[in-house]
Amino acid sequence: MLHLNIEIDANSGFCFGVVYAIEMAEEILDESGHLYCLGDIVHNDEEVKRLEAKGLKIIDHEVLKTLKDEKVLIRAHGEPPSTYQMAIANNLELIDASCPVVLKLQNRIKNSFDKEEKIYIYGKHGHAEVIGLLGQTNNEAVVFQDINELDISTLPKNMTLYSQTTKSTDNFYHITNTLAEAGIEVNANDTICRQVSNRDKELRDFASRFDVVIFVSGTKSSNGKVLYNVCKEKNPNTHFISHPSELKTEWFNAGDKIGICGATSTPMWLMEEVRNTLLTY
Repeated sequence: MLHLNIEIDANSGFCFGVVYAIEMAEEILDESGHLYCLGDIVHNDEEVKRLEAKGLKIIDHEVLKTLKDEKVLIRAHGEPPSTYQMAIANNLELIDASCPVVLKLQNRIKNSFDKEEKIYIYGKHGHAEVIGLLGQTNNEAVVFQDINELDISTLPKNMTLYSQTTKSTDNFYHITNTLAEAGIEVNANDTICRQVSNRDKELRDFASRFDVVIFVSGTKSSNGKVLYNVCKEKNPNTHFISHPSELKTEWFNAGDKIGICGATSTPMWLMEEVRNTLLTY
Protein backbone atom coordinates (compact mmCIF):
# COMPACT_ATOMS: atom_id res chain seq x y z
CA MET A 1 0.00 0.00 0.00
CA LEU A 2 1.20 3.49 -0.88
CA HIS A 3 -0.83 5.15 1.93
CA LEU A 4 -1.64 8.21 -0.16
CA ASN A 5 -3.09 11.35 1.44
CA ILE A 6 -5.95 12.40 -0.82
CA GLU A 7 -8.03 15.57 -0.99
CA ILE A 8 -10.79 16.49 -3.45
CA ASP A 9 -11.03 20.18 -4.37
CA ALA A 10 -14.27 21.45 -2.80
CA ASN A 11 -14.61 24.14 -5.51
CA SER A 12 -14.40 21.70 -8.41
CA GLY A 13 -17.41 20.14 -10.07
CA PHE A 14 -20.48 21.38 -11.86
CA CYS A 15 -21.07 25.10 -12.34
CA PHE A 16 -24.61 26.34 -11.59
CA GLY A 17 -25.58 26.27 -15.29
CA VAL A 18 -24.83 22.55 -15.56
CA VAL A 19 -26.47 21.79 -12.20
CA TYR A 20 -29.63 23.56 -13.41
CA ALA A 21 -29.72 21.61 -16.71
CA ILE A 22 -29.17 18.23 -15.04
CA GLU A 23 -31.78 18.90 -12.34
CA MET A 24 -34.33 19.81 -15.05
CA ALA A 25 -33.49 16.64 -16.99
CA GLU A 26 -33.71 14.37 -13.94
CA GLU A 27 -37.06 15.84 -12.92
CA ILE A 28 -38.60 15.04 -16.32
CA LEU A 29 -36.91 11.62 -16.52
CA ASP A 30 -38.34 10.70 -13.10
CA GLU A 31 -41.82 11.68 -14.35
CA SER A 32 -41.86 10.26 -17.87
CA GLY A 33 -38.86 7.94 -18.23
CA HIS A 34 -37.57 9.57 -21.42
CA LEU A 35 -36.37 12.94 -22.67
CA TYR A 36 -34.51 14.10 -25.77
CA CYS A 37 -31.48 16.35 -25.31
CA LEU A 38 -29.96 18.36 -28.14
CA GLY A 39 -26.25 17.51 -27.89
CA ASP A 40 -24.43 16.17 -24.82
CA ILE A 41 -26.10 17.65 -21.74
CA VAL A 42 -22.61 18.15 -20.31
CA HIS A 43 -19.15 17.56 -21.81
CA ASN A 44 -18.51 14.54 -19.63
CA ASP A 45 -19.06 11.05 -21.05
CA GLU A 46 -19.50 9.38 -17.66
CA GLU A 47 -22.28 11.75 -16.56
CA VAL A 48 -23.97 11.41 -19.97
CA LYS A 49 -23.92 7.59 -19.60
CA ARG A 50 -25.49 7.89 -16.12
CA LEU A 51 -28.37 10.00 -17.49
CA GLU A 52 -28.80 7.83 -20.60
CA ALA A 53 -29.39 4.90 -18.26
CA LYS A 54 -32.31 6.92 -16.82
CA GLY A 55 -33.80 7.45 -20.29
CA LEU A 56 -32.05 10.54 -21.69
CA LYS A 57 -31.67 10.37 -25.47
CA ILE A 58 -28.91 12.53 -26.96
CA ILE A 59 -29.77 13.78 -30.45
CA ASP A 60 -28.24 16.13 -33.02
CA HIS A 61 -29.87 18.78 -35.20
CA GLU A 62 -30.49 16.31 -38.04
CA VAL A 63 -32.57 14.09 -35.74
CA LEU A 64 -34.29 17.20 -34.30
CA LYS A 65 -35.66 17.97 -37.78
CA THR A 66 -37.45 14.59 -37.81
CA LEU A 67 -39.00 14.84 -34.32
CA LYS A 68 -42.63 15.86 -33.80
CA ASP A 69 -44.67 16.46 -30.63
CA GLU A 70 -41.82 15.66 -28.22
CA LYS A 71 -40.03 17.32 -25.30
CA VAL A 72 -36.46 18.40 -26.08
CA LEU A 73 -33.97 19.81 -23.57
CA ILE A 74 -31.80 22.77 -24.57
CA ARG A 75 -28.61 22.35 -22.56
CA ALA A 76 -26.64 25.05 -20.74
CA HIS A 77 -24.60 26.01 -23.85
CA GLY A 78 -27.66 27.61 -25.49
CA GLU A 79 -28.88 27.42 -29.09
CA PRO A 80 -29.18 29.73 -32.12
CA PRO A 81 -32.58 31.20 -33.11
CA SER A 82 -32.96 28.60 -35.91
CA THR A 83 -33.41 25.84 -33.30
CA TYR A 84 -36.36 27.65 -31.74
CA GLN A 85 -37.92 28.21 -35.16
CA MET A 86 -37.61 24.50 -35.96
CA ALA A 87 -39.23 23.61 -32.62
CA ILE A 88 -42.27 25.76 -33.45
CA ALA A 89 -42.55 24.16 -36.90
CA ASN A 90 -42.39 20.62 -35.45
CA ASN A 91 -44.59 21.27 -32.41
CA LEU A 92 -41.74 20.48 -30.02
CA GLU A 93 -41.83 21.51 -26.38
CA LEU A 94 -38.42 22.96 -25.56
CA ILE A 95 -37.20 22.58 -21.99
CA ASP A 96 -34.79 25.51 -22.03
CA ALA A 97 -31.89 25.01 -19.63
CA SER A 98 -29.65 27.58 -21.32
CA CYS A 99 -27.26 29.07 -18.77
CA PRO A 100 -28.35 32.61 -17.75
CA VAL A 101 -24.79 33.84 -18.34
CA VAL A 102 -24.90 32.49 -21.91
CA LEU A 103 -28.38 33.95 -22.55
CA LYS A 104 -27.21 37.38 -21.39
CA LEU A 105 -24.23 37.12 -23.76
CA GLN A 106 -26.49 36.10 -26.66
CA ASN A 107 -28.64 39.20 -26.04
CA ARG A 108 -25.62 41.50 -25.93
CA ILE A 109 -24.29 40.11 -29.21
CA LYS A 110 -27.74 40.43 -30.82
CA ASN A 111 -27.89 44.11 -29.73
CA SER A 112 -24.42 44.75 -31.17
CA PHE A 113 -25.43 43.07 -34.42
CA ASP A 114 -28.61 45.17 -34.62
CA LYS A 115 -26.39 48.26 -34.31
CA GLU A 116 -24.30 46.97 -37.26
CA GLU A 117 -21.11 46.70 -35.21
CA LYS A 118 -18.21 44.57 -36.52
CA ILE A 119 -18.37 41.61 -34.14
CA TYR A 120 -15.48 39.28 -33.30
CA ILE A 121 -15.88 36.33 -30.91
CA TYR A 122 -12.96 34.74 -29.08
CA GLY A 123 -14.10 31.13 -28.88
CA LYS A 124 -13.65 27.55 -30.02
CA HIS A 125 -14.69 26.84 -33.61
CA GLY A 126 -17.74 24.58 -33.73
CA HIS A 127 -18.38 24.70 -29.97
CA ALA A 128 -22.07 24.48 -29.07
CA GLU A 129 -22.06 27.81 -27.18
CA VAL A 130 -20.26 29.56 -30.04
CA ILE A 131 -22.77 28.23 -32.61
CA GLY A 132 -25.53 29.77 -30.46
CA LEU A 133 -23.65 33.08 -30.29
CA LEU A 134 -23.00 33.13 -34.04
CA GLY A 135 -26.70 32.54 -34.62
CA GLN A 136 -27.44 35.94 -33.08
CA THR A 137 -25.52 37.53 -35.98
CA ASN A 138 -26.90 35.45 -38.89
CA ASN A 139 -23.50 33.69 -38.71
CA GLU A 140 -21.78 36.92 -39.80
CA ALA A 141 -19.53 37.45 -36.74
CA VAL A 142 -15.91 36.32 -37.00
CA VAL A 143 -14.92 33.51 -34.61
CA PHE A 144 -11.26 32.91 -33.74
CA GLN A 145 -9.65 30.78 -31.08
CA ASP A 146 -6.14 32.19 -31.49
CA ILE A 147 -5.02 35.74 -32.28
CA ASN A 148 -2.72 34.29 -34.97
CA GLU A 149 -5.80 33.35 -37.02
CA LEU A 150 -6.47 37.05 -37.61
CA ASP A 151 -4.65 39.06 -40.27
CA ILE A 152 -4.33 42.22 -38.20
CA SER A 153 -3.46 44.39 -41.22
CA THR A 154 -6.90 43.71 -42.79
CA LEU A 155 -9.01 44.06 -39.63
CA PRO A 156 -11.56 46.90 -39.31
CA LYS A 157 -10.31 49.95 -37.41
CA ASN A 158 -13.25 49.60 -35.00
CA MET A 159 -14.50 46.26 -33.69
CA THR A 160 -16.61 44.82 -30.91
CA LEU A 161 -15.01 41.87 -29.15
CA TYR A 162 -16.82 39.21 -27.12
CA SER A 163 -15.66 35.96 -25.56
CA GLN A 164 -17.11 32.49 -25.17
CA THR A 165 -17.96 32.25 -21.45
CA THR A 166 -15.44 29.48 -20.67
CA LYS A 167 -12.28 30.93 -22.25
CA SER A 168 -9.17 32.07 -20.39
CA THR A 169 -9.39 35.61 -18.97
CA ASP A 170 -5.61 36.10 -19.36
CA ASN A 171 -5.80 35.19 -23.06
CA PHE A 172 -8.77 37.51 -23.61
CA TYR A 173 -6.88 40.51 -22.21
CA HIS A 174 -3.74 39.55 -24.13
CA ILE A 175 -5.82 39.57 -27.36
CA THR A 176 -7.41 42.92 -26.44
CA ASN A 177 -4.01 44.49 -25.78
CA THR A 178 -2.49 43.07 -28.98
CA LEU A 179 -5.31 44.54 -31.07
CA ALA A 180 -5.11 47.91 -29.29
CA GLU A 181 -1.33 48.05 -29.85
CA ALA A 182 -2.00 47.51 -33.56
CA GLY A 183 -4.07 50.70 -33.57
CA ILE A 184 -7.47 49.03 -33.59
CA GLU A 185 -10.20 50.58 -31.48
CA VAL A 186 -11.63 47.63 -29.58
CA ASN A 187 -14.91 47.69 -27.70
CA ALA A 188 -13.85 44.76 -25.51
CA ASN A 189 -16.56 42.91 -23.59
CA ASP A 190 -15.18 40.53 -20.97
CA THR A 191 -18.03 38.02 -21.08
CA ILE A 192 -16.17 35.18 -19.37
CA CYS A 193 -18.19 33.52 -16.61
CA ARG A 194 -16.78 34.52 -13.24
CA GLN A 195 -17.48 31.06 -11.84
CA VAL A 196 -15.03 29.83 -14.48
CA SER A 197 -12.46 32.64 -14.35
CA ASN A 198 -12.29 32.61 -10.53
CA ARG A 199 -11.42 28.93 -10.73
CA ASP A 200 -8.05 29.86 -12.27
CA LYS A 201 -6.74 31.37 -9.05
CA GLU A 202 -8.44 28.75 -6.84
CA LEU A 203 -6.87 25.93 -8.85
CA ARG A 204 -3.41 27.49 -8.81
CA ASP A 205 -3.61 27.65 -5.01
CA PHE A 206 -4.97 24.09 -4.85
CA ALA A 207 -2.42 22.55 -7.25
CA SER A 208 0.54 24.08 -5.41
CA ARG A 209 -0.28 22.16 -2.21
CA PHE A 210 0.20 18.61 -3.52
CA ASP A 211 2.90 16.22 -4.72
CA VAL A 212 0.62 15.00 -7.52
CA VAL A 213 -2.59 16.47 -8.97
CA ILE A 214 -5.18 14.36 -10.80
CA PHE A 215 -7.34 16.51 -13.07
CA VAL A 216 -10.60 14.78 -14.00
CA SER A 217 -12.48 15.96 -17.08
CA GLY A 218 -14.21 14.85 -20.25
CA THR A 219 -12.03 15.20 -23.36
CA LYS A 220 -14.72 17.37 -25.07
CA SER A 221 -14.68 20.03 -22.34
CA SER A 222 -13.09 23.35 -23.44
CA ASN A 223 -13.16 24.52 -19.85
CA GLY A 224 -11.42 21.28 -18.82
CA LYS A 225 -8.50 21.90 -21.19
CA VAL A 226 -8.07 25.47 -19.90
CA LEU A 227 -8.18 24.49 -16.22
CA TYR A 228 -5.94 21.44 -16.70
CA ASN A 229 -3.27 23.73 -18.18
CA VAL A 230 -3.67 26.10 -15.21
CA CYS A 231 -2.91 23.20 -12.87
CA LYS A 232 -0.08 21.85 -15.04
CA GLU A 233 1.66 25.25 -15.09
CA LYS A 234 1.55 25.43 -11.29
CA ASN A 235 2.33 21.76 -10.67
CA PRO A 236 4.10 19.78 -13.44
CA ASN A 237 3.02 16.55 -11.71
CA THR A 238 -0.55 17.08 -12.94
CA HIS A 239 -2.23 14.26 -14.89
CA PHE A 240 -5.39 14.48 -17.03
CA ILE A 241 -7.83 11.57 -16.82
CA SER A 242 -11.46 11.02 -17.82
CA HIS A 243 -12.01 7.80 -15.86
CA PRO A 244 -10.43 6.07 -12.82
CA SER A 245 -9.21 3.25 -15.11
CA GLU A 246 -6.70 5.72 -16.63
CA LEU A 247 -4.78 6.12 -13.35
CA LYS A 248 -1.21 4.75 -13.36
CA THR A 249 0.50 3.55 -10.16
CA GLU A 250 3.88 4.83 -11.39
CA TRP A 251 2.65 8.40 -10.95
CA PHE A 252 2.73 8.02 -7.16
CA ASN A 253 5.18 7.40 -4.35
CA ALA A 254 4.40 6.15 -0.85
CA GLY A 255 2.92 8.85 1.39
CA ASP A 256 2.33 11.34 -1.45
CA LYS A 257 -0.20 14.12 -0.99
CA ILE A 258 -2.67 13.84 -3.88
CA GLY A 259 -5.09 16.55 -5.00
CA ILE A 260 -8.11 15.67 -7.15
CA CYS A 261 -9.86 18.43 -9.08
CA GLY A 262 -11.86 18.91 -12.26
CA ALA A 263 -13.71 21.05 -14.76
CA THR A 264 -17.06 22.79 -14.36
CA SER A 265 -18.47 19.80 -16.29
CA THR A 266 -16.96 17.14 -13.99
CA PRO A 267 -19.42 15.45 -11.60
CA MET A 268 -18.37 15.17 -7.95
CA TRP A 269 -19.28 11.46 -7.93
CA LEU A 270 -16.63 10.82 -10.61
CA MET A 271 -13.91 12.59 -8.58
CA GLU A 272 -15.00 10.49 -5.58
CA GLU A 273 -14.59 7.31 -7.68
CA VAL A 274 -11.06 8.44 -8.54
CA ARG A 275 -10.33 8.95 -4.83
CA ASN A 276 -11.75 5.52 -3.96
CA THR A 277 -9.56 3.88 -6.62
CA LEU A 278 -6.45 5.65 -5.28
CA LEU A 279 -7.26 4.45 -1.76
CA THR A 280 -6.76 0.86 -2.96
CA TYR A 281 -3.12 1.57 -4.03
